Amino acid sequence: MDTTGTFWMPPGNSTIASEVDGLFYFILYASIIIFTIVIGLTTYFSIKYRRRADAVAHKTDGLDHNLKLEIFWTAVPLILVMIVFVWGFKTYMKISVIPKDAYEIKVTGQKWFWSFDYPEGGNSVNEIVVPVNKPIKLLMDSKDVIHSFFVPEFRVKMDVLPNRYSITWFEATKVGDYTLYCAEFCGKGHSEMIGKVRVVTEEEFEKWSEDLAFSGEGMTLEDFGAKLYVSKACITCHKIDGSNSTGPPWNNLFGKEEKLSDGTSIIVDENYIRESILNPMKKITAGYQPVMPTFQGILKDKQIDALIAYIKSLQEDKSFIKDESLQEDESLKNE
Repeated sequence: MDTTGTFWMPPGNSTIASEVDGLFYFILYASIIIFTIVIGLTTYFSIKYRRRADAVAHKTDGLDHNLKLEIFWTAVPLILVMIVFVWGFKTYMKISVIPKDAYEIKVTGQKWFWSFDYPEGGNSVNEIVVPVNKPIKLLMDSKDVIHSFFVPEFRVKMDVLPNRYSITWFEATKVGDYTLYCAEFCGKGHSEMIGKVRVVTEEEFEKWSEDLAFSGEGMTLEDFGAKLYVSKACITCHKIDGSNSTGPPWNNLFGKEEKLSDGTSIIVDENYIRESILNPMKKITAGYQPVMPTFQGILKDKQIDALIAYIKSLQEDKSFIKDESLQEDESLKNE
């Protein structure tokens, strides 16, 4: 197994990588050899039979066909093509046929992040965690446009299509972190649709699976929200430094009067944020495209609460938040 990589290919860290690499290098070296022979002979004959200034002009004698030469230049390419076909077909079948004991993970691509659902009931965003030396089956679909699941080190690439499932698999042979790309142009945020495949030992994976439904115990709601801001890929479209991106920035957002694309306005409060997370197409902020995906079924109630708390914490002036809470307390006392 290639674990160092070459000029042409990154390290191969899956069971299928060596076969894909072998076929690639066979085609590469065969092409180089044939190219060298053709260019070499062309150069040689161009020099040898060039027209000379002192040569007596005469017509070349008529040439008949050469049966041996014709059989040779027909048979050799045919043999090479058949080798590539048989080799490629066998490798394709290995990639296409899922092992019976494969661990299945549901993969969803959407603009512009990946989400993963595990048999245990948990989910993760932009990071898929798998055990080493275990076949992993990926059942994939898209919520919007065509994406492509591509992990170079595993030699795995498969289009992810809307309204249908595509399936592929891999078996990682080395513990480590590997970059997951979308290899199909899918819009403005395509270059930012980068995830991670984290390959761990069987023991680490079992422990991780048990903690998959982590609910933020031991953390403040704001800290948990800050963690979710990164792990759930909110950072891809919403900045916290005031700069514009695919979506509105989060700093100083809570309590702000936002203009909507239909000409109306709304005050950003808890209900608006929750609705925007679960039903983002209902109220579109003016100046932004309606591209945010729904997180319905991806985020639990406590995670939504944590994100709201985190957005609240990004205020330079929190006095109005405190005033609102005091007013609520006073109204409860009066009751």
